[in-house]
Amino acid sequence: MIERILEKTIKSHLNTGKAIILLGARQVGKTTLLKTLFGNSPDVLWLNGDELDVQALFETISATRLKAIFGNKNIILIDEAQRIKDIGLRMKLITDQIPEVQLVATGSSAFELANQVNEPLTGRKWEYKMYPVSFGEMVAHHGLLEEKRMLPHRMVFGYYPDVINNVGVEKEILKQLSNSYLYKDVLLLEQIKKPEGLIKLLQGLAFQVGSQVSYNELSKLCGLDAKTVEKYIVLLEQTYIVYRVGSFSRNLRSELKKSRKIYFYDNGIRNALIANFNPLELRQDIGALWENFVFSERMKYLHYQQKWTNTWYWRTKEQKEIDCIEESDGQITAFEFKWQPNAKFKAPKLFLENYPESLFKIIHRDNVEDFLL
Repeated sequence: MIERILEKTIKSHLNTGKAIILLGARQVGKTTLLKTLFGNSPDVLWLNGDELDVQALFETISATRLKAIFGNKNIILIDEAQRIKDIGLRMKLITDQIPEVQLVATGSSAFELANQVNEPLTGRKWEYKMYPVSFGEMVAHHGLLEEKRMLPHRMVFGYYPDVINNVGVEKEILKQLSNSYLYKDVLLLEQIKKPEGLIKLLQGLAFQVGSQVSYNELSKLCGLDAKTVEKYIVLLEQTYIVYRVGSFSRNLRSELKKSRKIYFYDNGIRNALIANFNPLELRQDIGALWENFVFSERMKYLHYQQKWTNTWYWRTKEQKEIDCIEESDGQITAFEFKWQPNAKFKAPKLFLENYPESLFKIIHRDNVEDFLL
């Protein structure tokens, strides 16, 4: 079994008087992680927020009744907690009135769960994000050499746990995920009865990975108005399917200040949306796949290692561009992502002149571990 990085972190924060909230897309392994941590312990009560009777249980509740329901259980796990109305207030009631109980909740919608718990649980929670399995976790599992050999496969099929654990049926698993289950929360949030526009939007974003996106262009492509496109992208980001990266701008008039790129949290989902699982040797989009892969893996690494870093890309009106700009503790570092180790690229002179203290590095398949470990 692959050991997830968050396992030790969560263990260290048990029984500290605070609720533990685990956020992440559906099927990334949140429930599996909690089962690994708590197993079939008789001290644990499992509640599934997707179930109607569990939702009804929390509609009108008191501390007295909760104590009766919990009995002698001292660990309460609420899966998909965002489906329970006013869950933040319910969790506050538990942490305040039943402090002997360790409360753990998972959610696949940051929009619903975070909005509900942030104010009521201020100072009363540990909150973590969980992603599909990471490059670092796989290296820890079977070694750096083996995982680097698997890079062409990961760039096509990604890192969802079911994909990794079921070799040979990756396509079927990813098709099932991308058909609707992964963005079930978006459909529920907006009560979308015909998700064709949402699917077209996702496909449009998949084809534009690594490129600047225009909400107006996307609206024409998927038949939705620009405001709806923007709203859907925000919801897709809050349900951990895509994420936005803004452009870096400090003092050059020619720098683009409001442009954005959009990446997928997982390459496999991106490829499923465009129905392309061809091996790298037969693809024209290797550059986009590599850029999406490295960006998403770097994000996992920074989050799990609790490194506070701002991330952008850089581009000018004259189309000079750098894939990734990071700033940490005042140090600016520019990164260019190239799959081929012998690819030629020089940092734009304009960038180096205006940010003379910055560093510049090319990240390719032979040195990627320096960036992701």
